[in-house]
Amino acid sequence: MYLTTEKKAEIFAKHGKSAQDTGSAEGQVALFTFRINHLSQHLKANRHDFATERSLVKLVGKRKSLLDYLKKKDITRYRAIIAELGLRK
Repeated sequence: MYLTTEKKAEIFAKHGKSAQDTGSAEGQVALFTFRINHLSQHLKANRHDFATERSLVKLVGKRKSLLDYLKKKDITRYRAIIAELGLRK
């Protein structure tokens, strides 16, 4: 499987407050970004996988909602995670 427990802990440790802090918005956005990148690569090879395409669209929507929340609550945290993940141009 592409997303192991160790990989999740690494993502949360790098972008969240700690490896056990799975609820922070930054950690969740980082995890969603990792999953979105993986699904995008899968769809480049498998163009007709519509179930994966639907789940990708749902993940992008969830990430957008979390980013909107961060933008509304704490603009500095929002700008930090955007710069860290390289989401905006």
